[in-house]
Formats: sequence, structure tokens, C-alpha cells
Amino acid sequence: MSRRSTGVGSAWAEVQRQRQRQEEAQHRARVQQQRDAERQQRAAERALARSRREQQAEYRARREADARRRTDELEARMAELADLLRTGCAVAAFTPADLMADERLEPFAPGPLAVPVPMPRSEQYAPQQRAGWGGRRAQEDAARAQYAADLRAAQAAEAQRQRQLAAYQEQYRRWADQRLGEIRRHNAGVRDLLDGVSRGAPDAVQEYMSAVLYASRAWPQGLPRQLSASYEGPERRLVLSWELPGPAVVPEAASVRYMPGVDRDKEVARPVAERRTAYRDVLAQCVLLVLREVFGADPSGTVESVALNGFVDETDPATGHRTPVFLASVLVNREDFTALNLAQVNAVDCLEQALAGQLSARPDRRAAITPVRLPGAGGRAVAAQGGDDEPDLLAMDPLVFEELVAELFRAMGMQAVTTVRSGDGGVDVDALDPDPIRGGTIVVQVKRYRNTVSPSAVRDLYGTVQSVGANKGVLITTSGFGPTSHTFAHGKPLTLVSGTDLVELLHQHGLRGRLGPGASSPAAAPPAVSGPDDEPDASVLGMWWAGGVRLDVCAVVCRGGRALDDDRFVFYNNPRTPDGSVRMMPGLGEDKAAIWVDFDRLPAEADRVVLVAAVDPVADPDGDLTGFTDARIRLTDPAGQEVDRLPVADGRPGETALVLGSFRRRGADDWAFVSGGKGYGGPAALTALLHDHGIEVE
Repeated sequence: MSRRSTGVGSAWAEVQRQRQRQEEAQHRARVQQQRDAERQQRAAERALARSRREQQAEYRARREADARRRTDELEARMAELADLLRTGCAVAAFTPADLMADERLEPFAPGPLAVPVPMPRSEQYAPQQRAGWGGRRAQEDAARAQYAADLRAAQAAEAQRQRQLAAYQEQYRRWADQRLGEIRRHNAGVRDLLDGVSRGAPDAVQEYMSAVLYASRAWPQGLPRQLSASYEGPERRLVLSWELPGPAVVPEAASVRYMPGVDRDKEVARPVAERRTAYRDVLAQCVLLVLREVFGADPSGTVESVALNGFVDETDPATGHRTPVFLASVLVNREDFTALNLAQVNAVDCLEQALAGQLSARPDRRAAITPVRLPGAGGRAVAAQGGDDEPDLLAMDPLVFEELVAELFRAMGMQAVTTVRSGDGGVDVDALDPDPIRGGTIVVQVKRYRNTVSPSAVRDLYGTVQSVGANKGVLITTSGFGPTSHTFAHGKPLTLVSGTDLVELLHQHGLRGRLGPGASSPAAAPPAVSGPDDEPDASVLGMWWAGGVRLDVCAVVCRGGRALDDDRFVFYNNPRTPDGSVRMMPGLGEDKAAIWVDFDRLPAEADRVVLVAAVDPVADPDGDLTGFTDARIRLTDPAGQEVDRLPVADGRPGETALVLGSFRRRGADDWAFVSGGKGYGGPAALTALLHDHGIEVE
């Protein structure tokens, strides 16, 4: 039987063994810790790889979904083109009654003015707390006094409501009488036109049919509507030339696929033969739809037959000129056409076989056919719609121009009438915006000018707005306004509409007009604001500042600190100098505002470009430059690279306008920036700043 040793050696051995066990435990812990770290690292790597795969999968799914969406859009477009005729036939045909305007006017709607002001009741003023005899009487006296004061206030408010209601009723009555008179005159003109159509008067038939086709609800949006027409009375034949869509109406792509290997979309081209077949079908459907509209709009049978020629009006690649190319033509009488079941026909077969018409075999190659007969044959008069025949606003009769402006306001959802020529106080159109928040009475003046409208006209309009108590004044012209006019109008209830803005508004609301013989659409006008891509040698001065103050950043082209002229003051209502060397532009990236400058194109006499900022009185009427801090100008070179950041002085309390600094000419091609810092306070701060730079603003 063994015995446990208890000597010194044994004790030492036990200590060594314990130390060994501790070292082994520590080693095992270190190994385990290392294994745990390696395991966590591998887990993290697997999670990262899985996350990346998931992100890649999500990205790929989004790109594939986008490609499918684009494919669906292409297929939907093809389905829409294939169904043009059936869709058009589902729309009720135009009838003579559609030309008549409804004499029922929208009823008088006083809105909140219809609700009487509630009157206080004496029982509502009884004392609520108990008190002694003396205190009770004092409470009753105070309650009676409060009741009497509240009653007087309510009665005054009710009297004011009744006065406003009566004025609004009178305004509505005047508008209703004027509008009803216009509608009845229009309907009388329509009846005269229809009487001429029933008698077969060529002018009346041409005018009626061209108007019907131009305004047709069955004709698809986005397709051209240019036409010319003449009526041959003895034969009761209408001769039409109608613009057809070009080959681009059929999408070149059949589908879109996402290619993950190169991370891009690939458009799968539609076969040429398929595009040609689809395009011929579209042309045939358009021809049949026009015929359907003509015969449907003539229930009395004034038109016995139609000679229709379809053309495309595109640039001829051989000559570089726009030349009409006829791609379809047909001569059909009413009896043969009405016997067709258009909703079920194959358009190409119907046109070529049932109606014996012509359709280009290669319309995509502009292979022309010979028209059966063109409008105006034999010296007959021709009526036209669409194309470049929009009315010239500069040549328009002043009364007609005023009526066009009134029609524009009506198209914008307002009530508007032209005023009587005498005693109108300088107001050409009275308008009423029914919107309960931004609406109210609007007085409109129109100036059919070729030269810039003088600032006195803007001041006169402001005086009229104040004298008649209108909510807003609008000055519309066929020309434009100078910086002085825009500066005067800034912050006031005035809107200035230039000629190019007017043309754009007309087109936006379905009306027509152009400025001069060469401008048929707003696209013909030069852009009001251009960017750095317009001129590769221009620089951009991007403006940023801390704080929430709303500022207008402007520029003045000067010589010796004085503006060259008023047109060299560039701001939101005069966004460019006449030579285009300095222009406003939206801020890019983090910039809150920007000025575009082509220093090489500045006038030779100009030696500095002064940058100024002013608090926007509309967006921030109570603001000052306290919040204008940490400002800088980011100078970008013509290549778009940032070359410098220029510090700007902070604003100070009470200031609402500030000279930021100026770029000054040091040599022929050398400009240096000089920081500013002069501030201006008070309600006319910007005016004072401009006066200091030689710009007269009243």
C-alpha cells in the first residue's frame, strides 16, 4: 500500500505540476481563442461573400426587371399601334352638335362667404363661479360687457361678409353675362357654318371638315394632324392631304435584355421586314380612321366621296430639305365605305383591295406613290390646319389677341372675359381664379408690342391693382421686359409674361400662336437659361452658404464699378446678358446657386463682373443675412474641374443685400477675384445696391 509523500520535494513537485497545468490551460485557451477568431473570421468572410452575392443578385434582379419593363413597354406600344383603328372606332364620331357650346354656366359658388357669421348668445356669458352679492354683480357686469363687445364684432364681421358676398355676386353676374354672350355668339356662328355646310358652300365644308379632323377625339395622341382640304361642289367631293407618322413610330427594338457579364442592357433589334409590315399597317389604319371621321361627321351626306392622300413631312436625306412624300392615296365614295365593318378588317387589305387604294410597298424607304387628286385642283380654295400655319401673334388684331389671352386663362381653369373698350381703367381682361387659397381677382393687361415694354407700363399696372383692390396683376406682351421692370415687379403681386413665355403657355393649354413668320413653337425660341454645355469655354461660379436664408444670387457686368447698361444686370427675371456671356443656371451638386460666365466673350469695355446676393422677399419675407455664413464661391474651369474655392464675407443682422465680390480684369486674358462684403439694409436694400452700380430702379 503506497503512501502520499508530504516532504519538501513533493511540495515543490506539486507546485511545478500546478504551474504546468496552468500553462497548459493557458495554451489551450490561446489555441481555442485563435480557433474561435479564425472561425469568426471565416464566418465573417462567408457572410460578406453571401452579402455580396445577395447584393449582386438584387442588383441583377433590378436590372433584369428594368429590362423586362422596357420590353413590356415596347410590346404595349406595338399592341397600341396594331389597335389604332379599333380604338378609334370605339370613340363616338364627331357630329355637328359637338361644335355647339353648352350655355349652362357653372353656378355661383360663394364658398366660405355663404356661411353667416355665428352670433354670440347671451346665455353663453353667464357667470360660472359663485361669489358674494357684490362679486356676483361685478361678474354679471363683466359678462354683459364682453357679450356686447363680441356681438358688435360679430355683427361687423357679418356686415363685411355680406358686402363681400354682394360684390362677389356682382362680379359673377358680370362674368356670366359676358360669358353667356360669347357662347351665344359662338353658337350663332356655328349655326351659320352648318347652314353653309348643308347648302354645300365650299368654304363652309372645307372649314368644317378641317376643324373636325384637327380636333378629332379618335385620332391618337402623339401622331401628326397637319392637313389641307378643298371641296369640289359639283362632284360633292372632299379632297384631303393628311400627314402620316414617319417610320420612327414603329420601335426599332423588339425587346431589351440585361447582360450581366458586361453590366449593360442590349436592345434586340426588330426584324426589318416586321417593322416594314407594322409600319404599312399603321399607315393603312390612319387612312381608314381619317375616312371614318369625315363620313361620320357628315350625317347629312354633303360629302359624297373623299379623295385622301397621306404624306410624311420629313427631311429628304437626298436634298436636306423638308419635302412631303405621298405614301398612301385612295378615292372612295360614301356607300362603299359605310358598308365596311372597320372593327374587323385587315387595314392593308381593306385599303388596297376593298377600296382599291394605293399604299407604298416600301414606306420606310420613302417610296412614293402618285396621289389620285390634290387639294386646290382647278384653282379651288384650300383650307389648312396644323403644320406651320399657327396665327402670328404680332400680326393679330388687338381685339382678337385680347380674346386669345382670355381663352388662355379659361383653359387654365379660371373665369375670364375681355373688358369693354372704354372705361376699363387700363384693364384688357378680367379674370377670377376660383382657388380658395391662391385665387382671387386678377387684372390683365396685354401689350402687342415688338419692342421692350417700358417700366412705366408695369408701374401703371401696379397702380391699377391697388386702385381696384385686385389680388394680382398680369402683364402679357409679345415682346419682353427689361431688368428695371422685373426689379420693380419683384416682391409685388405682379406677373410679367414675355412673348416666348406666352407662346409656351398657349401650346401647353392646347392653343396656338407664334411670334413672327419663322417661329411656330416654343422650341424655336432661344433658351432663357443655358448651361455650361452650351459653350465649352465658359466657367461656372457655384455658390454655397450655411444657414437656411433664401437668396437670389445675381451678377452685374461693369466698367469701373458701374454697369455697362441695365441689360447687364443678370438675375432671375433677366437670366442672361444680350451677348450671352453671363447667364443664370441652376446650382450643380452641393451648390445652391450658380452663374455661368464666358470671360472671353465679355465686352472689351467690361473690366469686372460683380456678384451680389439679396434675400428673396417672397420665399423669406422676414429674413436677413444673419444666417449667411461660411459662404464660398466654387470656381469651375471650362472642363468642369474645380480650380478654386473663394471665401465670401458673412452677412450681418439687418442686412438683406450683400456684395459678394467681383472678378476684375488684370490683363487681356487675366481675371482675379476681389472679395466684397459691403452690405445693405432696409426694404430697398437691393435697389440701393443697384443704384451704387449705376442701375436705375424705381
